[in-house]
Amino acid sequence: MELEGKRIIQVDIEKEMKKSYLDYSMSVIVGRALPDVRDGLKPVHRRILYTMHENGLTPEKAYRKCADTVGSVLGRYHPHGDASVYDALVRMAQDFSLRYMLVDGHGNFGSVDGDPPAAYRYTEARMGKLAIPMLTDIEKETVNFLPNYDDRLKEPEVLPSRFPNLLANGSTGIAVGMATNIPPHNLGEVIDAMCLLIDNPEANLNDLMDCIQGPDFPTGGVIMGRSGIRAAYGTGRGRILVRAKAEIAQTHTGRYQIIVTELPYQVNKARLIENIADLVKEKRIEGISNIDDHSDREGMRIVIDLKREANPQVVLNQLYRFTQMQATFGAIMLALADGQPKVMTLKEMLEHYIKFQVEVITRRTQFDLRKAQERAHILEALCKALDFIDEVVDILKTSPNIAEGKQRLMDRFAFDDVQASAIVQMTLGRLTGLERQKLEDELAELHAKIDEFHAILSSEERRRSIVKEEAMELKEKFADPRRTEICAVSGEVDIEDLIEEEECVLTITRFGYIKRLPVDTYKAQKRGGRGISGMTRREEDYAEEMFTCSTHDYVLFLTNTGRLYRLKGYEVPEGTRTSKGVNMANVLPLTPEERVNAMIQVGKDTRDGYLVMVTRKGLIKRCALKLFENVRKSGVRAIELNEGDDLAWVRLTSGGDKLIIATRKGMAIRIDENDVRPMGRGARGVKAIQLAAGDEVAGMARTRPGGTLLTVTETGYGRRSEIGDYRLQSRGGKGLINYRTALYGDVAAIKVVDDDDDVMMISSDGVVIRVAVKDLRVLARPAKGVRVMRIDPDSETKLVSIARTPHEDDEEHEAVIVEGDAEEGAGVTEGEEPEEQTGPEEDEVLNAEE
Repeated sequence: MELEGKRIIQVDIEKEMKKSYLDYSMSVIVGRALPDVRDGLKPVHRRILYTMHENGLTPEKAYRKCADTVGSVLGRYHPHGDASVYDALVRMAQDFSLRYMLVDGHGNFGSVDGDPPAAYRYTEARMGKLAIPMLTDIEKETVNFLPNYDDRLKEPEVLPSRFPNLLANGSTGIAVGMATNIPPHNLGEVIDAMCLLIDNPEANLNDLMDCIQGPDFPTGGVIMGRSGIRAAYGTGRGRILVRAKAEIAQTHTGRYQIIVTELPYQVNKARLIENIADLVKEKRIEGISNIDDHSDREGMRIVIDLKREANPQVVLNQLYRFTQMQATFGAIMLALADGQPKVMTLKEMLEHYIKFQVEVITRRTQFDLRKAQERAHILEALCKALDFIDEVVDILKTSPNIAEGKQRLMDRFAFDDVQASAIVQMTLGRLTGLERQKLEDELAELHAKIDEFHAILSSEERRRSIVKEEAMELKEKFADPRRTEICAVSGEVDIEDLIEEEECVLTITRFGYIKRLPVDTYKAQKRGGRGISGMTRREEDYAEEMFTCSTHDYVLFLTNTGRLYRLKGYEVPEGTRTSKGVNMANVLPLTPEERVNAMIQVGKDTRDGYLVMVTRKGLIKRCALKLFENVRKSGVRAIELNEGDDLAWVRLTSGGDKLIIATRKGMAIRIDENDVRPMGRGARGVKAIQLAAGDEVAGMARTRPGGTLLTVTETGYGRRSEIGDYRLQSRGGKGLINYRTALYGDVAAIKVVDDDDDVMMISSDGVVIRVAVKDLRVLARPAKGVRVMRIDPDSETKLVSIARTPHEDDEEHEAVIVEGDAEEGAGVTEGEEPEEQTGPEEDEVLNAEE
């Protein structure tokens, strides 16, 4: 159809749609959805913080209504809906959304249950303490400014961001055709990685991961394995498995509870509890009797009560499988770099941030240099004018107006317009000698600063060192401990390469709580000292067994039912010195009636040898270690037990060792392990020692050349004896008298020790003492010995366990000897003679053959 008098332009609709869609998508990508790699902020967050900065809402000022801030942001820089601005402001004030909050909110800002915040007319906010470094030096032309939407104002293209906000707080956004999901991290770790990269630009991923362990979510949780972290840091994309932090605890009635104290990032707590209840109703999860939410202002606490017959480990695994107690964080390290969206590795993100900070330092120094030069230029003129003050005053007095006076000064003294204006405005007070000295001092100080600024601008290395220094100051002020734990997962190829091998102490209590500590946690003390607190225990619980091992060694766990489980040392959760540890049900799939009775260390490369097992009732069994090379997570049967008997002690032997088995009532027998033939996993074993009525096995030790046998009693006495005092006998006999228990208390434990060892002893009330073996005298077999640990005779406290560890010199240990107990702490009480050292022949009991 012809249209007269009108101009028609032919347009290809396909090309027009492509162009329009690309323009729209880039507008969303750059102007709305993706963060900048330099400050880690999207435009709306940047505009909120800059507006609060302009309004003076600093942390020391009073809160101001959020409606005022939202209105200012909309009117000045962000011509969109008020909901988008307020939602962004709220998120920056939520401690469960941001690892380091940038806004300090006052009022209802929502909850982890998904409750919405109050309307912005009710809430108040101001800048958070970490928002100040985000805007520091912005007035010094450190960043570029752009016109706002109506060309009325200027807004920053990016904030100076003096702390690495993108990695510290992470970011989430969905653009057009792409999305970003950067996890938050620990500020201290990120700054350490920054400093490492500044010192060594060639650092690789392994070096950086020595500093940054992994994401650190504000809600805590447990990251399962490091493979997803490594993939995200090395390629920019990775799947990180995060679990809720849950502990299996036992009530006073004997029932188990699952207590959840931390959830995966961005999981709604109320919806999770509702989901668990629905699964219980549908019978997809069985064994749960009740769910209570005990969360309060102090922290999260969801208590899941289990039925008496339920297996707590099975129920917990079902919760991980069917609910958001286990979630996958899909990391996509996408951000704007040089105005373009780019998926970056961890090193690339850090490099971009360091480069930006060097640029900020450069521009700040240039600004300070210019201001210093301008001020020095004026001061030089003032000082010169003071040298000719009479002439200057005469020129100004005889000039008809200021403009002519300025011109005459410029002609006479070669001043420029700025200098002449400063002289004209100079007050009479500047004519005093004190004021002249101040001007000269200020000028000298400015010249020193100018030289310093020139030195900074001429050296790239100097600027990078300033970035490092200022980052370390920020770390010292704001860094905090990690919240998210990273748990090792068996099956990862490089898991041991990422875990430092170190000596540790494993402790397990009678009620089945276990923990791992560095071996240097306990310092050596003189024998007889009070010791230090080794754990916080539940009522009536006490530490039953402890030993030292490497984090890369295998640890075998044998239960009272005769089952064997296997873990690596690092798979045992690490605790603090005074913590009670975690229940073994959190670590192993134990049945309700099962209890761990023995732990044994196996070197990571050990393949040969035997496991020698002894039961409470005096049976012994020997199995080749290779029978336990493949141990299922559910464990394997290690020994068949008679009714009423349970497994008590296990030792790893070479095949030609000599063993000493001691009983509670003071008997002991030394046998050759070859007296016990190797058996299969299903065997019951043979008699090791003939027990008297009411007696049971107290311990088993493996002899070695140069070693002595340490026997300690529940009353805190101990004695070392030569191995030769225990003559070799055939298994099945009654043995020899080891200790006079009727006088000095039942035997608590035995251990073969050397002179260069330390021994750690623990009492039933959780007190640990470390004693040098060389401080314990060697006495004949039946002797009382010396006091090794102070045990109150009027209490029910007993010495329950000992462990051998390498000797450690420490001169500070003398300070812990209890005042007034020096005599007893030195061994035998003054005036008391050691027990008569009777020869072994006199105490020998006829060896009864089996």
